[in-house]
Amino acid sequence: MPQVTKDIDTIVNQLINNEIVAIPTETVYGLAASMMSTSAINKVFQAKKRPHTNPLIVHIKDKNEVLKYVKSCPEKAQILMEKFWPGSLTILFEKNEIILDLITAGSTLVALRVPNHPITLQLLQEIDVPLVAPSANPFTRISPTTSKHVMDLFTDEFNYVLEGGACEEGIESTIIGFEENQPIVYRLGAIGINEIEKYIGKVYLKNVNQKSLPGNSKKHYSPRTRCVITQNIDNEIIKYKNEKIGVLLYKKRNLAISPFKTVVLSPNGTTKEALFNLYASLHWLDQEGVDIIIMEEFPNDEYGLVINDRLQRASNN
Repeated sequence: MPQVTKDIDTIVNQLINNEIVAIPTETVYGLAASMMSTSAINKVFQAKKRPHTNPLIVHIKDKNEVLKYVKSCPEKAQILMEKFWPGSLTILFEKNEIILDLITAGSTLVALRVPNHPITLQLLQEIDVPLVAPSANPFTRISPTTSKHVMDLFTDEFNYVLEGGACEEGIESTIIGFEENQPIVYRLGAIGINEIEKYIGKVYLKNVNQKSLPGNSKKHYSPRTRCVITQNIDNEIIKYKNEKIGVLLYKKRNLAISPFKTVVLSPNGTTKEALFNLYASLHWLDQEGVDIIIMEEFPNDEYGLVINDRLQRASNN
């Protein structure tokens, strides 16, 4: 089982020796490898059981590093970098020859971001090489938002988890790219579309269910326990009344039948709060011995859209 450590020097030594480690970010914990190490990157794919057709996000230490790794930086991308980096926005660029095809699954596009976590920013400064760092979970499983989640998900695939506390956002980064200079969101995440549009105007959402972009497999973010998503939570509970039911609710309310376990994602009734609590709640229910997790569909506001995206992927069997 991996050891939890706060010693950055230990983590640096692992990375420069072509090993992989789990690291904290403000979004979720990532499974990190040196961008320059083919052997370490392959260990990431192997540990996660992730297909090589699914590309990786590259984490860099600051926005001034971008032109080392890309052919050009569109004007709107520069605006987004100024506003949201460090932060939970991943931007797709045309890669240059420094970026290994292994990282991008053969695509000409590379996904870059600057994480907004002090410990990981310090790590990036000390190692002075970008890190690939997909979420530190087996492929299709729930992303981890604490070091304990990482420990629960892995056995002996790597040696260390860098302790960084609970992740501030608790959900993956938003992924944006450009097609014919039009900004396209390919993955909904911690930064809402409305927030992005304040700075660059109209943004288009592309419905992507494919493995050629990070985090866009049809089945993803999924507990081991069977999941269903529903607009009518009471009807669904009655349908499965003979099973041990775990229920994931938006707000607190009375139910037709009392389930075995219930989690209210937002005691204060906001989708932003619910988004933060989503993964931790799914991890908890997954370990509580329920037979099925019934998940309430959310209103399609800015963050409800993100939650519904994750719930749909979690319920795809």
